Amino acid sequence: MAFATARSLALKGADGHVIDVQVDVSPGLVNTTIVGRVDKSLSEARDRVRMAINNDCGRWPATKRVTILLAPADLPKSGTHYDLAIAIAVMAADKKHEELSPEQLDGWAFIGELSVSGALRPVPGVLPMVIAAASHGITRVFVPEPQAAEAALVPGMTVFGVRSLAQVSAVLRDAEVPEADPVVGPSASPLATWRGDDRLADLDLLDLDGLEDVRYAVEVAAAGGHPMMLIGPRGTGKTSIAERIPSILPDLTTEQALEVTALHSVAGTLPEGSGLLRRPPWFAPHHSATAASVLGGGTGRVRPGQVSLAHHGVLFLDEFPHFRADVIEAMRQPLESGEVTIARGEEAATYPARSLVVLAANPCPCGNFHGLSGGSCDCTEVQRTHYRRKLTGPILDRVDIWMEVRPQGRRAGSWGAAPESSADVRARVTEARQRQARRFRDRSWQLNASCPGPALTEHWPLEPEGQRLIDQELSAGRLTRRGLTRVQRLAWSVADCAGVGRPGEREAEIALALRSDDPARSLPARAVRVAS
Repeated sequence: MAFATARSLALKGADGHVIDVQVDVSPGLVNTTIVGRVDKSLSEARDRVRMAINNDCGRWPATKRVTILLAPADLPKSGTHYDLAIAIAVMAADKKHEELSPEQLDGWAFIGELSVSGALRPVPGVLPMVIAAASHGITRVFVPEPQAAEAALVPGMTVFGVRSLAQVSAVLRDAEVPEADPVVGPSASPLATWRGDDRLADLDLLDLDGLEDVRYAVEVAAAGGHPMMLIGPRGTGKTSIAERIPSILPDLTTEQALEVTALHSVAGTLPEGSGLLRRPPWFAPHHSATAASVLGGGTGRVRPGQVSLAHHGVLFLDEFPHFRADVIEAMRQPLESGEVTIARGEEAATYPARSLVVLAANPCPCGNFHGLSGGSCDCTEVQRTHYRRKLTGPILDRVDIWMEVRPQGRRAGSWGAAPESSADVRARVTEARQRQARRFRDRSWQLNASCPGPALTEHWPLEPEGQRLIDQELSAGRLTRRGLTRVQRLAWSVADCAGVGRPGEREAEIALALRSDDPARSLPARAVRVAS
C-alpha cells in the first residue's frame, strides 16, 4: 500500500492543533492534489516540495497520482510550515524510497518550510506548535535549526534542529547525517524592542520627584493588574511614570513566560536564540496605529496585535482620545475579558490580552488646560467637550483607577513622603501577587482584576463596614453595577499591598478614591502603605 502519514501542527490563534498529513501515491492520471481547506501558500507547496525532493533526496513520483490530505479537513490551514511533513510523507509513501517506511514516521512531528534546494527555512509559531504536539503525546519533533532552542523550551520534548530535507531523512533512517549549508533566520521584528538594554531598562521611580499619590495608584494597579487612566496637562509626568511601571513588576513565572514567548513566536517577533522572555513586555503604540496593529488581524493569517504581545506586561496608550474610534471601542473586550477575538472571513482567532492597560489623556486638545502655562488654554469649550466625548462611557466604566496628574505644587493629596526606588516597590508588588496566588490557587485567574464578581461576593466578601460604604455609592448613582465589582477588586488589591487579611472600611475608602474621577475626592493621607 503506497500510503503514509506524517504529523504537523496548525495554529488557530495561539492554540495549536495536530494535523495528519496523509499521502497516497498510486497509479492513475498523473497529478498532484492537496485537499483539506488549504490556502494559496499551501497549494503552492506541491511545487516547493517536488523540487526539494528532486534536488535533495532522489526523485518525485512523476509517473503516479499523488493525493495529499491535511486532516481534519474542516479546519482551515495556512502557512508554509507544512512543507516538511508533506515531503516526508510523499517519500515514505513512494515505493521508490524503500529505505524510508511509513512506520518510521510514528511519534514525530515535522515543522518547516522547504526551499527549492531542499534547505529548511524558519517559520513563525514554532513554540506554540511544539507545545500542542507535546500535549498530544508527541515526544520528538523536527524544526529548522535556527529555531531548535525555541522548540527546546517545551519540557520533555526531544528536538532535532535540521538544515535540510536530506538530514531529516537520514535521521529517520539512522543513516549518516549529511552536511548542509547553514540557514539564516529572519531578522527580529521592531516590535521586540522592549527586550534587552533599551531606554526603559535604566528607568527607576527614584527619577521622579513628588507624585506620591500617583505612585501609590500605580503600585495598586501593578499589584492587582488593574487598568488605569492618567489625566492631566502636558508635561506633568504621565508618560514618565507609565514608562516606569515595568520596573515594579516581578519577573514572569515559567507558565507566564511560556505564554508570552509563544505569542511572540506566533507573531514572528521572537529573536533567534532568545529563550524564554522572563521580563514583562512593554508596548506603547502611537495613536495613529491601525486596529490591526493594536488589536491583531491583517491580511492572510490572523496575527496577534500589540494588545496581545503585551500579555502579562504593560500596554500604554498615550493620547488615548486621539486613537481611531474603532480602536477605542474595540478595547472594551480586552479590558473586560482579558482576551481579543479577531474574525477575518472564515477564520477567527482568539488571543490572550491580560496586560496592565494604562491610558493617558490631556484635559483638552492643546494640553494646556490648567497646565504648566498657567491655564493658558486656547481651546474652546466646544473643542474640549468634543475631545472628552471620544472617551465613551462603556470604555471608561471598564477602567478601574482614575488619577488626575497636576503640575507639581498644585496636586492636592501629596503626602511629602520620601521617594522610593522601583526595587522597593517591586518587593511589595511581588508580595501582594503572592498573596493573590495563594488565594486563587485553585482558580483559573491569577490577579484580583480578573476575579469574577460572583466569585468575589461568594468567597471573598469585604468586611461589612467596607461593603456598606460601597453600597452607599451605588445607591447614590455614583457607581454602576460593573463599577461596584471593580471597586471590590480594588479594595482587595489595596489590602494585599498593605498586608491586610480582609478589606474593611479603610480599604474600601481608598478603593473608591482610586476609582473616582472627581478631583475633589483625593486619596486619604492614610493610604500611605503600611510597609513604608
